[in-house]
Amino acid sequence: MPISGTDGCYVNARTMGEPLKTFFSPELVRRMAADIERVAPAFPARAFARRASRGLDGLELLERARQIADALGEHLPAAYPDAIEVLLRSLGPEHATDELIGAGMAPFYYLPHTLLVAERGLEHFDLSLDAQYALTKRFSAEGSIRTFIAADPERTFARLHVWATDDDAHVRRLPSEGTRLRLPWARRVPWLDANPRRVLELLERLKDDPAPLVRRSVANNLNDLSKVHPELAVETCRAWLGARSAGTEALVRHALRSLVKKGHRGALQVLGVGAHPFVAVQGGRLSTRSVRLGGELGFSFELVGTKARPQRLAVDYAVHFVKANGTTRAKVFKLKQVTLHGATPMRFEGKVSFVPMTTRRHYPGRHRIEILVNGFAFPLGEFELRR
Repeated sequence: MPISGTDGCYVNARTMGEPLKTFFSPELVRRMAADIERVAPAFPARAFARRASRGLDGLELLERARQIADALGEHLPAAYPDAIEVLLRSLGPEHATDELIGAGMAPFYYLPHTLLVAERGLEHFDLSLDAQYALTKRFSAEGSIRTFIAADPERTFARLHVWATDDDAHVRRLPSEGTRLRLPWARRVPWLDANPRRVLELLERLKDDPAPLVRRSVANNLNDLSKVHPELAVETCRAWLGARSAGTEALVRHALRSLVKKGHRGALQVLGVGAHPFVAVQGGRLSTRSVRLGGELGFSFELVGTKARPQRLAVDYAVHFVKANGTTRAKVFKLKQVTLHGATPMRFEGKVSFVPMTTRRHYPGRHRIEILVNGFAFPLGEFELRR
């Protein structure tokens, strides 16, 4: 289950300076107990609250949600259909708009509900799909639906095709978001990797959806597809651009972002910047040949066309970072897309930071920088990173 959606749905790191995990607090548990007790007076609210709150301080966000889900399972009626009936009657209002931006952590209130359905609902398949239909209107069942795809893809996909035409944008988003091949924080589903064209059948129905929320999900799904089946993703985007429906260009550009960063020739060509560049890199300069860990390296260069005609160019740069074992691996960073006119020089500048990051560790050694123009590499220089 994603903790921060790549389509900007939820908060990214902290809310008002507090760790996200504190959202699932004893106060929230008591509120959930009261919500359920209101529709089912026999529900043992106090016993549930004690069990769900036990040791919360030592747990992270997902662990807290799972503990609350376990407590729900232990204190709701023993028969799963009866438990789901009570749980659904306790739900609050649906999403007020077609967007989730600005909703903060509030929808996560229903994360334990979706976990309960995923963990206990397979033996009551259709009932559990109905429950996720209701829950996705309030949170998102994108994580829980994957359990059902893995167990019975045909049965689940039949329902996803129905949901793709639903009146509610959050329901229409679920067929796209729930079938992403690399959905963040969610289980991998090998069947999806092996059957990408089945996923594309759903995306075809959603690519022109009137809700930006749904179209962003389609783009993210295609971006995931490009990491597993890059040529199929490029083929799909090329076909979609050929149809030229409203908003397709922006969707395709977002969908191909990972391939473009890798300099994938086919993706660049789809976006009109994949032709062989007739350019020269001149005046290349590094601000230093030796930089300390925690420091910064500046660079600059000029592009000059070697043909008189204008050229559309995607200009990026790749830093070949030293790894722990002494080898190097390139990471591509975006600069800009430009139109270069003949031999008129165009200047570019950039910076590389070596401040410690949670997503990348820096190691001393000889690094190098390349300029990438429409995916073609031009060497810029080398430098030493030292402690």
